[in-house]
Amino acid sequence: MKAFSFERAASPEAAVRAAAGRPGARFIAGGTNLLDLMKLQVETPAHLVDVNGLGLDRVEPTPEGGLRIGALVRNTDLAADLRVRRDYAVLSRALLAGASGQLRNRATTAGNLLQRTRCPYFYDGNQPCNKRRPGSGCAALDGGASRQLAVIGGSGACIATHPSDMAVAMRLLDATVETLAPNGQARRIPIVELHRLPEAAPQIETTLEPGELITAVTLPRPLGGTHVYRKVRDRSSYAFALVSVAAVLQPDGSGRVALGGVAPKPWRVEAAEAEMPRGARALTARLLDGARPTTDNAFKLTLAERTLAAVMAGDRA
Repeated sequence: MKAFSFERAASPEAAVRAAAGRPGARFIAGGTNLLDLMKLQVETPAHLVDVNGLGLDRVEPTPEGGLRIGALVRNTDLAADLRVRRDYAVLSRALLAGASGQLRNRATTAGNLLQRTRCPYFYDGNQPCNKRRPGSGCAALDGGASRQLAVIGGSGACIATHPSDMAVAMRLLDATVETLAPNGQARRIPIVELHRLPEAAPQIETTLEPGELITAVTLPRPLGGTHVYRKVRDRSSYAFALVSVAAVLQPDGSGRVALGGVAPKPWRVEAAEAEMPRGARALTARLLDGARPTTDNAFKLTLAERTLAAVMAGDRA
């Protein structure tokens, strides 16, 4: 780990000022992803701004009937919140499917949204990775192992997947991300616009400006219906999704669906949801239209269809 300086911010405004004054500074709260990357020298920030003291750790109702979740609400607390369990159960279930109890006790809402890919070549400094070192190439696309990686939304530069379970549920629920920019201006970013596809610049993963701080995530009014989060992985805990399905199912056969484990961002295609009454095969065909799997991960197309079929048939396991 390379040497760095450190300071604690007392307010969101102070945090963004501190980051703006130190190019390359990073915010740190739980540190469950950033510290690992620093130890491997994948991330080498010269300055860390501790945001744990900003008071952004509450879940509150909004005037519109939704919930406003502070950026520093821990994953364990959010999953256990009675309002989340009652009205946004897909979010609670997605959170509980992620990581381990110890990590959920530290991980925050904002940090979960911004965690970086678990592609093995991103973590291995001896391998080419356009996300870690732009222009160096992609080991996964150059004959490497790609079983865990994206089947849709990737590019000729990168096929890494976004690892968050929580973000898939947030995308399903049409969450809005609230931020404070370095110039002091507040922004509200629909979650569909937060994460970027890699295209030619996979190192740029979100639409946040350098030094922009997430302060909260807002959920709209509850959707009703049956909420499901089903995660298919290599082992039953502490593993990232091969395919995950977040769904809200209505009695008339309509609903919403988002996928994890298949793309560089939480994957939802609203137009595809019109196919839900026709069944999982039609739905999968629309959701994954344009997929470009590798030989290693082509099985994810079938796995996604079968997982969707199980969810839509009422299998909640």
